[in-house]
Amino acid sequence: MAKWGQGDPRWIVEERADATNVNNWHWTERDATSWSKRKLKEVLEGLVVEGEAGRCEIGDLKHVEGEASCNSRKGKLIFFYEWNLRLSWKGTVKESGEKHKGSVEIPNLSEENEVDDTEINVSKKKGEGDVLKDLMRTEGTTKVREALRDYLKALKTEFTLGMILPTKAPVGQELATERKPSGSTVQDSVTPQSLDMVGVKIPTVRIHMREVFNSPADELYSIFTKKELVQKFSKCPAVIEAEKGGKLQMFEGCVSGEYTELVPSQRIVLKWRCRSWPDEHYATVALNFQDLAARSELELECKGVPVSHEESTRLCWKKQYFEEIHILLQQSKDTME
Repeated sequence: MAKWGQGDPRWIVEERADATNVNNWHWTERDATSWSKRKLKEVLEGLVVEGEAGRCEIGDLKHVEGEASCNSRKGKLIFFYEWNLRLSWKGTVKESGEKHKGSVEIPNLSEENEVDDTEINVSKKKGEGDVLKDLMRTEGTTKVREALRDYLKALKTEFTLGMILPTKAPVGQELATERKPSGSTVQDSVTPQSLDMVGVKIPTVRIHMREVFNSPADELYSIFTKKELVQKFSKCPAVIEAEKGGKLQMFEGCVSGEYTELVPSQRIVLKWRCRSWPDEHYATVALNFQDLAARSELELECKGVPVSHEESTRLCWKKQYFEEIHILLQQSKDTME
């Protein structure tokens, strides 16, 4: 049993009154089943498969049975998932225009097998149209495997946001001289000067990102401040009290915070944290909106992110915020047309 004052790295109770799972020593588990069911539907439904024979589209996820979880032990993430899936598909033969239907079954998607080795069975209802069945067995199977990889990537990035807590840096460790700027498709930057120590000696980093959206600044501002729009792009219930001191909660409680400054169509400042960050540790997020004719640029500055969460925080903003907002804006545009 780790004891206070004896230098055991599992507890830093001389620095933390709550004796949180510092250094990630103890086993923690998070159930990913409900999240996975939504993500599997998102990545699989609507896949389009085209070839010389015709065109097919994967429809509903008819059957989804199984479970998934993520565990943290000694600073390492361990994933367990096992799924039995069945999807419908429909297609049209290019030459004759005949329409046919069938199903795709994935009897055992699990961590025991690589995605390329996972069994995928394609079937078709009685009648002609085997050319479409062959198309689904070749090109269709490739598309399905790509979607399954997307699910697993999201499981290991989006879902695990905040599961690894900051660790106690060794005495004399020169973080600022060891870290280098890292690149990103959304122009993020991390400089050695941005590292500092806050709170309970947690090394932190500043993240800077820019993204251009096909919408005016006032519309983009609304997406961050109106509950119904936040719930649309996040695909989860949310608490949005867009006023100074108002509360924020998203992604099933994984992200929470408080609005500290709001300038309509121009600027939002938040106290922002991930659920598994050290208690009461918040980053400061500033969102600045700039009109560019029919488009707008969003500049994000996030100060105070624990160093161990730098990459997952960047991925959260890129994948769960920016990319989903792009999709929402495109859907709104398609609906108007």
